[in-house]
Amino acid sequence: MLQQAIDFRNESEALYHLLEPLDEAGLDQQTLFKDWTINHVLGHLHLWNWAADTTLRDGAAFLEFFETFQRDVMRIGFRGCEDQWLAGRHGRALLEEWRQFYLPMSERFADADPKLRVKWAGPDMSVLSAITARLMETWAHGQAIYDLLGVERVDTDRIQNVAYLGTNTFEWTFRNRGLEPPGPVPHVRLTAPSGAIWEWHADNGADRIEGAATEFCRVVTQSRNIEDTSLRVIGPVARQWMSIAQCFAGPPVDPPAPGVRHIQRQP
Repeated sequence: MLQQAIDFRNESEALYHLLEPLDEAGLDQQTLFKDWTINHVLGHLHLWNWAADTTLRDGAAFLEFFETFQRDVMRIGFRGCEDQWLAGRHGRALLEEWRQFYLPMSERFADADPKLRVKWAGPDMSVLSAITARLMETWAHGQAIYDLLGVERVDTDRIQNVAYLGTNTFEWTFRNRGLEPPGPVPHVRLTAPSGAIWEWHADNGADRIEGAATEFCRVVTQSRNIEDTSLRVIGPVARQWMSIAQCFAGPPVDPPAPGVRHIQRQP
């Protein structure tokens, strides 16, 4: 079975159990992420889980959906397109629908050939990459909810998947902004939640990033500004990368300003 699909399910389950006690008003609270409410986060995760599952089963059906989505974005915007797809679903009903979908979806991905190519918004990607991206999105958007509820998330080593995406998108981060990637690629040395040491890229003696894997993942998913972490960022290339790091697809997005994203202490 594909471990990343199991990790996706477990990350989704952790977020579900955080949300399960909330009532309708609780699920409509506004986060610090672009003024999205918890309902907006759930709707976003559910729609793109559905899209990933659709492309696994029927690439032509996904392309038909995405062509319509792209056309409608020009008319009603991204948020409007997601709301249109949700057709009024929200609150407790949406929470349960999201869960009842991701559980069997994770099984379908777990049983799929990880090397199989599937359609997506940009170039085709492997099944492995598709479900890893869903895990990353769930973890990243979930951070806004943990912050809102004043809960310090206790991560597990499944965030290695997110760290891998973060280190693997060094060049893409720059090219996505029309910039030539500087070199050499910084060495990354992270301490996993278990205490294990994860390392990527050769030690070039000039540029490196060291610290907690959780903090690195928060930076590359843009749920924290680098200034709000205790990561050691050494060298000009490493500093430039961490100032704009982006491990998710789409047009370039600037990280939040220092202090904007944080745990909101409950009264």
